[in-house]
Amino acid sequence: MLDERNKRVLFAVIQCYINTPGPVGSRVVTKKYSFGLSPATIRNIMSDLEEMGYLRQPHTSAGRVPTDIGYRYYVDAINTEERHVNRDFALELSRKLELLKKDINAFLDEAAKMLSSLSHYIGITMSPNSSTTTLNRLELIKYRDNRVAVVLFTDEGLIKNTAIQMDSDLSQRDLNRITSYINSEFSGHTIEEIRKVVVNELAKEKVLCDDLISEAMKICNAVFSSSPGNIYISGLSEVLALPDFCDVDRIKELLKTIEDKHIIVRLLDKIADADGPQVFIGSENPLDEMKKFSLVAATYREGKRPIGAVGIIGPTRMNYSQAISIVDLTAKYITEMLSL
Repeated sequence: MLDERNKRVLFAVIQCYINTPGPVGSRVVTKKYSFGLSPATIRNIMSDLEEMGYLRQPHTSAGRVPTDIGYRYYVDAINTEERHVNRDFALELSRKLELLKKDINAFLDEAAKMLSSLSHYIGITMSPNSSTTTLNRLELIKYRDNRVAVVLFTDEGLIKNTAIQMDSDLSQRDLNRITSYINSEFSGHTIEEIRKVVVNELAKEKVLCDDLISEAMKICNAVFSSSPGNIYISGLSEVLALPDFCDVDRIKELLKTIEDKHIIVRLLDKIADADGPQVFIGSENPLDEMKKFSLVAATYREGKRPIGAVGIIGPTRMNYSQAISIVDLTAKYITEMLSL
């Protein structure tokens, strides 16, 4: 644990570095903060903080910059204090809540843009994983040839449209009977629960006496296959304008990470059971692809069940206080809307 004086100097260095990238010297800290300490004393404290692993010195003659350990100490302190809520962001989110009732995907796409716009980092949102969503109803519409259009409505407001190829040519009357059967049997169940039942029934297909029930099982198998939620990403231009990404190799690393959405899904899945905003700083990230970046993310819920996530990706030199506040607020707003 750091004493109060060391803590104040560490936080001053971090805040200076966040505001103006570049090694922070003792004279800069002395001028910006009224600690009542001489530059020599500040310099000695910064040297002690370096020995303890909270700061590092890029060059012998340079000032110091925070390490991932230093950022972690700072972030943990932020999480124990009352966080500032950006009123403009809160008002803008509330204006868009009505859209969520009609189409959660459209709202999440817009939320990613808002997260990026306010933070100047990359905003990310993940829609509910299809396996955790709850079936409200299904509609089947005869299309052409042996194809059937499927519209899936969930209790979370997620709407999925798809078309499937059938082995036989079913009439709309047949499809209506199948629709009635599926809705009566599975409405109110999660997609994962439905999938397990369908797989079990298909394994003993010979006992399905009614041909239409057999067809219904095949439709369910095609429609309710488990898949990750949609990922919405916004703000690449925002981070590329930061001095942290003036290096071409760094830009390539970021692009590779963002383009592979499976990386984001795997990372967000790791916070599924966590309460409140979670912060992964540089080397703390469980995935190698993210070890040069930081992620602030939180889940949103339906009741007590986590069904999706929102977050911000940026450099380790991130304004963590602001990022944590807006991610937390966004997750809470979506959770609130889903409970209406």
